[in-house]
Amino acid sequence: MDDPDCDAEALRRTYGAFVVVNRLVAGWRAVYVRRLRPLLSSSRTTTLLDIGSGGGDVPRALAGWAARDGLRLDITAIDPDPRAIEFATALPPVPGVRFRALRSGDLVAEGARFDVVTSNHLLHHLDPDALAGLLADSAALALRLVVHDDIARSRLAYAGYWALTLPLTRVGRPHAPFVRDDGLVSIRRSFTPTELAAVLPTGWRVETAPFRVLAVREVGTGTRTGGGDRA
Repeated sequence: MDDPDCDAEALRRTYGAFVVVNRLVAGWRAVYVRRLRPLLSSSRTTTLLDIGSGGGDVPRALAGWAARDGLRLDITAIDPDPRAIEFATALPPVPGVRFRALRSGDLVAEGARFDVVTSNHLLHHLDPDALAGLLADSAALALRLVVHDDIARSRLAYAGYWALTLPLTRVGRPHAPFVRDDGLVSIRRSFTPTELAAVLPTGWRVETAPFRVLAVREVGTGTRTGGGDRA
C-alpha cells in the first residue's frame, strides 16, 4: 500500500478496514489511559501531533476519548501521502482534529512544538536513516512526551494475525491484499524490544505491551508555545 501506483479503491477500503484492525491490535486505548490522559486538562488545551496518520482513525479515537472525558485535546495529524489526507478529510470532521499533508521535518522547519507526539505502526516502515530522522524530529517537536507505538515481531504475533485475517482471503474483498499480506509483511519487518532498544538514541526507552513495542521519550513539563499551527 506504500506503492504510489497501487489500486486507489483497494487503498481506500484498506484505510477503512484499519479502523477495526487498529482497534483490535494497536492498543491505543491503553496508551491513552495510562500515558496521555494524565497529561490532559479540562481547563487547558493539550496539543498532540500524530505522525503518519494514514486514514486518521487513531487521532479520531484519541479526540473522541478526550472529549468524552471532558478534556481539551487539539490534534494535528500529518501524512506525506495525499491519498491518506484525501481519505481522512472526506470523512465527517471530528472537533479538535486537523489533517495536513506534511512530513515531520516540515514542522521542525516551521518551528512548531506540541505537548505530545505520537505515531502508530510507522517505525517498521522506515529505513535506518529515515528512522533516525523521525526520532530526531520527534524530540525537537515534543514538549512533554513522545510515544511511537508499533508491532512487536514474534512468531505468535505472526500466527495470530494470519489466523485473524484469514477470512479476508475470500473472493470479493479488494482490500484484502493490503490488510492481510501487507500486515504480515509488516510483522516480519518490525522490531523486537531488544532490536528497537539498540537503535534508540539516549533519552529514549522501550516499553512493551501484548504484541506491541513502544519507543517512549519523556521530556518534562516544558514551556508551551501554543502547540504548532492553529490554522
